Amino acid sequence: MNISGASLIGPKVFRARLSSAGRGLAESLIIILRNRLASLGLFFVLIVSLVSLLAPLIATHNPFEMNLAHRLMGPSSEHWLGTDIYGRDILTRIVLGTVIAMRVAVGAVLLAVVIGVPLGAAAGYRGGWVDELIMRFIDALLAFPGRLLAIALVAALGASFLTLYLAIGITAVPAYARMVRAGVLAQKEKEYVEAARMTGESEFRILVFQILPNCIAPMLVLVTLDFAHAILVESSLSFLGLGFPPPTPSWGLMLNEAKGYMELAPHAAIFPGAAISLTILGFNLLGDGLRDVFDPRQYER
Repeated sequence: MNISGASLIGPKVFRARLSSAGRGLAESLIIILRNRLASLGLFFVLIVSLVSLLAPLIATHNPFEMNLAHRLMGPSSEHWLGTDIYGRDILTRIVLGTVIAMRVAVGAVLLAVVIGVPLGAAAGYRGGWVDELIMRFIDALLAFPGRLLAIALVAALGASFLTLYLAIGITAVPAYARMVRAGVLAQKEKEYVEAARMTGESEFRILVFQILPNCIAPMLVLVTLDFAHAILVESSLSFLGLGFPPPTPSWGLMLNEAKGYMELAPHAAIFPGAAISLTILGFNLLGDGLRDVFDPRQYER
C-alpha cells in the first residue's frame, strides 16, 4: 500500500517541479528577450554554439589545403569570405576556429568552476583556519597578473587544449572562490539552514543541497562573462604565437598571419576579427541579460 502510494505521489511531484522549472525558464527567457541588447547577445551565442556543433557540415573546403594561385582572393562565389595568404578558404577556417574557441572556453570555465566553487564553499562554511588558509591561497593566485600567468604556463608546458584549460582556468579560480564564499557567508545563518540542522541533515548535505543552490544565480552570470574572457585569452595567445601552432584554424592565429597584409587584403583580418568581436560581445550582452533575470531590481520595466 505504501509502495503504491509512493509510486503515485512521485510522478505528481516530479511533474509539478518540472512544470515550475519550465515556467521559471520561460519567464527568464521573456525577460532576456524584452531586453534588446540581451536578446542580441543570446542570438550571437546561439549562432556560435550551433556553428561549433555543426562545423563539419558547414565547412565547404579543406581548412589545410593551400592554393598559392588563389592567395588573398576577395570574397567570391567559390570562397564566400575570400582566401588567406596561403590560398585557404577563410570561411572554413573561421567555422573550425569556432570549435577551438568554444572547446577552450568550455574546458577552462569548467576547470575554474570545479576548483573555485568547492574552495569558496569550504572557506565560507567552515570559517576559522580553513577560511584563512584557502583565502591566502586565493590571494596568492590574485597576486599574479592573469594574462602573464597564462603566458608563462603555455610557454613552459607547450600549446595544447589541456595547457590552455590550465592557463585560462586557473586565472579564473579566484573569482569563483570569492563569489561562492560571499554567498555561503550570507546564506549559512538564515532560518532555513537552522531548520535543516534541526531535522538532522548532515553538514555536507546542508552545504551542497541547501546553501549552494542559492548561490547559483550570480555564478551563472560569471560563467557567461568568463566564456568571453576565455575566448579572448585564447585568441590573444594564438596571436602572440603562444597558442596552437600553424596550420591550426585558430582565430588569433588567422589574425597573426593576416597582419602584414592589411592594405593588400584587409578581408583576411577583418573576418576573423569580426568573429572574435561578435562572439565576445554576444557573451557579454547575455551576461547582462542574466543579471537582469536574477536581479529584477536592475531591470527597468
